[in-house]
Amino acid sequence: MSSAAENGEAAPGKQNEEKTYKKTASSAIKGAIQLGIGYTVGNLTSKPERDVLMQDFYVVESVFLPSEGSNLTPAHHYPDFRFKTYAPLAFRYFRELFGIKPDDYLYSICSEPLIELSNPGASGSLFFVTSDDEFIIKTVQHKEAEFLQKLLPGYYMNLNQNPRTLLPKFYGLYCMQSGGINIRIVVMNNVLPRSMRMHFTYDLKGSTYKRRASRKEREKSNPTFKDLDFLQDMHEGLYFDTETYNALMKTLQRDCRVLESFKIMDYSLLLGIHFLDHSLKEKEEETSQNVPDAKRPGMQKVLYSTAMESIQGPGKSGDGIITENPDTMGGIPAKSHRGEKLLLFMGIIDILQSYRLMKKLEHSWKALVYDGDTVSVHRPSFYADRFLKFMNSRVFKKIQALKASPSKKRCNSIAALKATSQEIVSSISQEWKDEKRDLLTEGQSYSSLDEEALGSRHRPDLVPSTPSLFEAASLATTISSSSLYVNEHYSHDRPTLYSNSK
Repeated sequence: MSSAAENGEAAPGKQNEEKTYKKTASSAIKGAIQLGIGYTVGNLTSKPERDVLMQDFYVVESVFLPSEGSNLTPAHHYPDFRFKTYAPLAFRYFRELFGIKPDDYLYSICSEPLIELSNPGASGSLFFVTSDDEFIIKTVQHKEAEFLQKLLPGYYMNLNQNPRTLLPKFYGLYCMQSGGINIRIVVMNNVLPRSMRMHFTYDLKGSTYKRRASRKEREKSNPTFKDLDFLQDMHEGLYFDTETYNALMKTLQRDCRVLESFKIMDYSLLLGIHFLDHSLKEKEEETSQNVPDAKRPGMQKVLYSTAMESIQGPGKSGDGIITENPDTMGGIPAKSHRGEKLLLFMGIIDILQSYRLMKKLEHSWKALVYDGDTVSVHRPSFYADRFLKFMNSRVFKKIQALKASPSKKRCNSIAALKATSQEIVSSISQEWKDEKRDLLTEGQSYSSLDEEALGSRHRPDLVPSTPSLFEAASLATTISSSSLYVNEHYSHDRPTLYSNSK
């Protein structure tokens, strides 16, 4: 499966080429998708809403759509086909969970032709994006569709508890049957908006084995790079403020543990990087181009669909860039090691891979030839740990604060010293008064006593004069923690501190 197809733009010069998938033209597949979804979702609105039951996850509804049409279906110019909908009630509930209304879902998919995207991966899957940028439609293999069916109950139980996630959100699973061929498709959230230019796109697994973009991929206008490319291009990583960094890493950790619990591995983080400074220069140099209203961020129909919402939810951000400028499309604010302002768009993709026998054999064979820890195919627990370690140490980093905490500690220490100094000064002043009273009764002059004290401050056989408040405070700063008990033990320590000159 590919990630680059989700970068939101078909390869130049190939938009008019007719691709085939399982010997079926892509135009026929797109048409069947729109007809089939249009019928099934429209038919579903007539059914009353109710709670989703466990058996709803395993229901499959089927309808036949002949080219000449029928009493229930419209005529079309594609070959006859049968359209299957998996778990229709369950997926309706999931769409409602993310705020997708039936009319909006139909309008996004069926109102305008689907846009085909390039796919540089080895899976050979077809990718389509809706004209309003909301949904990605991807063809999947039989095993992937089967795995998703088994995954649905537990997977969406987790999404119901944690809708703010970077995991892919599946909004529908369908199958088109024509001429003995089954073409299965899944409708997902779109990670990278086409209306926001991605200056760099990366598919990151946390592996180094063969994780470099091919020469053919690099020649594309919008290539998708891999782990080794990232380490070369962004060797210092990407920097976030503390709040955003903590929210991002917490989301990634939770998502990886969910995938690990389902024994899922070989997933990737699709990362799109938009340079704000480059964007401003491009806008100044190029003539402004109007973007259709449906693509504007204010028209977004899906909850928790942007990168920022996925980690923090709407209305929260660690930087003013997001909330002040609606054209940021909900990207996560970050900075490069050079201080360049960035917007990041990301999501975990390719999760329909379970650690089955073939994957175990694949890893065992590769581990004999290469370092086993660097191979991308690994057992789920190791894969999750390696993935998180790579993201935490090599990709995402926290902007170091200006050492505010030591300053706070210093302020607190000074405040404590001031309070302690006041107590010590009061205690010492009282002691001096008592000493002077005793000395005056013996006939000594008060003024001569002060003169002696000033001239003999460091002599233990003379009684020093009363220190000023500043001197007492300075003295207090050198007192150890045990000195805090000076009032309690003063009577015991007094003979050692002040001896009689006699």
